[in-house]
Amino acid sequence: MPLKRYSAEAFGVLTICLIALLVVLGLVCIAYLFYLRSRVLRQGFIQLGYFSGPWIIRITFIVFTIWWGFGEIIRLNFLRRQGRVLNVLDLKWQETICKCYIVSNLGFAEPCMFLTLGFLLRAPLQDIDTGILSRKWNGKTSGYVILYCLPVFVLQLVLVLIAPVLHKDRRELSPYFTRAVVPVMLNSDDIALCMYPLLNTILLGLFAAILTTYLFWLGKQILQLVINKGLRKRVYTLIFSVLSLLQLRVVLLGLSVLSKPEQFLFEALAFSAFLVQLCCAGVCICILVFYPVKDCLALGNLHDLEARRSVFLDIQNDIVSLIPNQSHRSTERTSTGAFVELSRFSPS
Repeated sequence: MPLKRYSAEAFGVLTICLIALLVVLGLVCIAYLFYLRSRVLRQGFIQLGYFSGPWIIRITFIVFTIWWGFGEIIRLNFLRRQGRVLNVLDLKWQETICKCYIVSNLGFAEPCMFLTLGFLLRAPLQDIDTGILSRKWNGKTSGYVILYCLPVFVLQLVLVLIAPVLHKDRRELSPYFTRAVVPVMLNSDDIALCMYPLLNTILLGLFAAILTTYLFWLGKQILQLVINKGLRKRVYTLIFSVLSLLQLRVVLLGLSVLSKPEQFLFEALAFSAFLVQLCCAGVCICILVFYPVKDCLALGNLHDLEARRSVFLDIQNDIVSLIPNQSHRSTERTSTGAFVELSRFSPS
């Protein structure tokens, strides 16, 4: 079924708007992380250092998510129509952009996102001194993410570069196994439309299966440590989202080879796969970045309140010890009343 113009416009505009919202959420969380970090260092909340420890890895996760989002925008056929951004490029450059998208998103951004997620989930299970509180933990973890992602990246690159050559040598191999680009004529213009090669999708599915198995095991370990009902709900939500949505995305990408770009079925499957990944990324950012920072800031406010109460009680005790015993009762009543009045203005 050919895709009508207004349907293509709707899919493209909606994708760009959703990516914009994701970027805004990510930037707000990054600002939140910097604010928490500065407050911990400035006010000396040593107890909160454990919770703010993986701040670089949290920012890295958001950066990979934004990277993935911009890649999804570059993929859009919406930008290749007459008069649009990518339409000014010649056919060869458009084909190169589609191949770079496959390698960048399916071979780097998505694997790095979920590898970073795995390390964030694994952090609470590590020893405190060698884990989050270690100064080298963020640097080592970043290196491990790149190292573990490298095999997937290389394999995706090899499939994109070598698979078309293999297809020419072996005619029995169906084109949708290797084809990342479909050149078409649209309004007297030659444009290149992006596809998802089935071999690249299968590789992503194998990686997703291994990673989700590991994340499921980590989730079980974490649930044994969590006693708070609210945190338990967050862990359940996170694990369920990753296990279900990641696999669903791979299935939708695999089914997209049954149709061609500029057909409604392909665009609907591609947009559904994008939406699934977007929801998964949004849930991960909220649970792993926003809510922990929010909880830490709330805990910091409680520490401020307790510190002010402690200082006031110390002053009260000093005053009481200096006043003669005859006026002890009247002073105590006055001090207690002042403490109650002060408590009304504290941010409890």
